[in-house]
Amino acid sequence: MFKQRSGSGVFLGKIRRRVFIFSILLIGCLMLISMRLWHLQVLQHEILAGKSENNRIRQLRTDGLRGRILDRNGIPLVDSRPSFQLSLIPEDVEDMEWTLDFLEKEISIDKQAIKEAIKSTRSFNKVTLKRDINREEVAFIEERRIDLPGVFLEVKAARNYENGDMAAHILGYLGAISQKQYEKSSPEIYSRDDFIGQYGVEKVFEKTLRGGKGFKRIEVDAAGRELRNLATKHPESGTDIHLTLDYETQKAAEEAFGDKMGAAIAIDPDTGEVLAFVSKPSFNPNDFAFGIKSDVWKKLLADEFHPLQERPTQGQYPPGSTFKIIMAAAALEEGIITPETKFYCPGHYRLGRRSYRCWKKGGHGYVDVHTALVRSCDVFFYNVGIKLGINKIAEYSRKFGLGVRTGVELANEKPGLTPTKEWKLRAKKEPWIKGETVSCSIGQGFVLATPIQLARMVAMVANGGWLVTPTIIKKDNIKKETGGVKTSLKDETLDIIRLALRGVVAEQHGTAWRLRKGKYTYAGKTGTAQVVKMKQNEKWEHEKMQIKHRDHAWFVSYAPYDNPKIAVAVIAEHAGHGGSMAAPIAQRIMDTYLSKLEKAGLIEAPTKDEGQKTE
Repeated sequence: MFKQRSGSGVFLGKIRRRVFIFSILLIGCLMLISMRLWHLQVLQHEILAGKSENNRIRQLRTDGLRGRILDRNGIPLVDSRPSFQLSLIPEDVEDMEWTLDFLEKEISIDKQAIKEAIKSTRSFNKVTLKRDINREEVAFIEERRIDLPGVFLEVKAARNYENGDMAAHILGYLGAISQKQYEKSSPEIYSRDDFIGQYGVEKVFEKTLRGGKGFKRIEVDAAGRELRNLATKHPESGTDIHLTLDYETQKAAEEAFGDKMGAAIAIDPDTGEVLAFVSKPSFNPNDFAFGIKSDVWKKLLADEFHPLQERPTQGQYPPGSTFKIIMAAAALEEGIITPETKFYCPGHYRLGRRSYRCWKKGGHGYVDVHTALVRSCDVFFYNVGIKLGINKIAEYSRKFGLGVRTGVELANEKPGLTPTKEWKLRAKKEPWIKGETVSCSIGQGFVLATPIQLARMVAMVANGGWLVTPTIIKKDNIKKETGGVKTSLKDETLDIIRLALRGVVAEQHGTAWRLRKGKYTYAGKTGTAQVVKMKQNEKWEHEKMQIKHRDHAWFVSYAPYDNPKIAVAVIAEHAGHGGSMAAPIAQRIMDTYLSKLEKAGLIEAPTKDEGQKTE
């Protein structure tokens, strides 16, 4: 028989087995730890050493100073000013909730937006808390730096638009870089919190203005506080841009508009250089410098008169009676009329069963092309339009630069519209009718033009038939012969038109006769463009109409008459008649610029009463 084991022996056997198993597990764990240590210390030594170094050393990117935007004489229109930006690195912040609560007591920050930004970025990436903080806020942070690990101040350049809303639509503004824009760039060029050109010159010439980034490599302690500077690469400043704008002329144009809406553009007829560029109503680009507030943005978008629209190149309007310049040139060139040809104006024009009114109810009587332009007789041009036909009208419109973009260095320029029979079939699926030709003959109907196109048109009359390309960037040695296209119009045709445009101002019944006492010799053409179509026998009282239904007032002009130095197009939206509302604005623009040229000895001072003389 087997001898039964005692109870103590069984217990000791169990203990030995457990000790053995535990020893095996312990040895296995030690082996695993040893292998892991060997893996970390030998195999991954270089990788981990680099990560450790990165935790100790930080590289901060620094922005280059953005280039200035200057007028043609070097006067700053847009510059940069120093500002402080409050930022943090999440990895270095000990208690995020406490830190944000502490900052919120003295500094207006958006805690929720900051938390969302922290969640969507890596812990060692910078998060902006507030831009452009004031002196009191800077002092608050500096005094408590030791209590705010991971929080730091940066000196940033803030864009400063020296004159508020003046020339805002051509200068443009900065905005936060979008995700799409960031993904198309590289970290060496842009950071996620950068502001870049989003409109106007700021956008079109972003590459020239932005400059190049630098960096600052620093050593930090465990709390992320800077210990010492290890290396620095200085950023590169952006290049200054000289515009063709003339500060004094631009300022005068803005002031002349007052509270009116519309656009004005002035160009040098020989070079195409843009001297003034006004779009009203406007906005203040400084509101965009560090991100526009939502309530300000909503107000701009909700405004029924569209202050963000850049009217000189994007506003498309019926040109009204300014279009009669083109009609007169087409009729003379095609032999439809001669300078002596006359049509009778009884105050209306009959076509079939419909009657088309002249602006003068009693009519102008017998008028030739000179008188028709001077007094802006509609009936004369109704007759001319029917004889020319819409396709021939469109052909000459394009010769004067309508229906095509001018090529100015601004984004989203509109081409306007010069309708043809083929266009209507394609766009409206309907055949052209003669009544539409009648309307187009006085710049109504389907015809649309931008202010810059009409400035270019009148410049072409002034400079002898050269269609120049408008430019906003100052260049050397620009001439109409190198920067323009010579049209096929006869000199005799242009002489007839120029004399008539002088008569618009200088002759007693000219539609801009109120300018006759001005200092210089002006030539121009008024225009009134209907916004809402009137019924055949309807008569409206302008002052009793809703503002948005009132007629637009046009005036295109140049001066001096014998030696043109400036060509101007002005549209005063919903203002009424061109001679009374748009012409005085154009006169102020021309007088300001010509006075500068006179003081510089570039033109002779006009003799007494020269401005009142009829050519």
